Amino acid sequence: MSGAAVNNDILDRLAQTLETRKLADPQNSYVAKLYHKGLDAILKKIAEEAAETIMAAKDGVREKIIYETADLWFHSLVLLAQQGIHPNEILNELARREGLSGIVEKANRGKESE
Repeated sequence: MSGAAVNNDILDRLAQTLETRKLADPQNSYVAKLYHKGLDAILKKIAEEAAETIMAAKDGVREKIIYETADLWFHSLVLLAQQGIHPNEILNELARREGLSGIVEKANRGKESE
């Protein structure tokens, strides 16, 4: 199995698990507890994980960067599930941008809102 297929499988499994946690008891599930606390708690956790990822990068320790980035991605996936967005929607957006200059992509953002 290719790395990309494994990664997509992981995202699909996590998305499915995060959906089931919406119905779980907050006393028995960390993710259910986050959902129960609401959007602000999820956003606070993402900010915390982003800061920890930044600090890991500043330390330059590869294993810490991987660990903290995994936490950041996980909590971002919790946010996506809470908002009813499947990770494939993000992957599709990244695919749309592939090969597109960042400068051009940013310039096009302003035109889309007109």
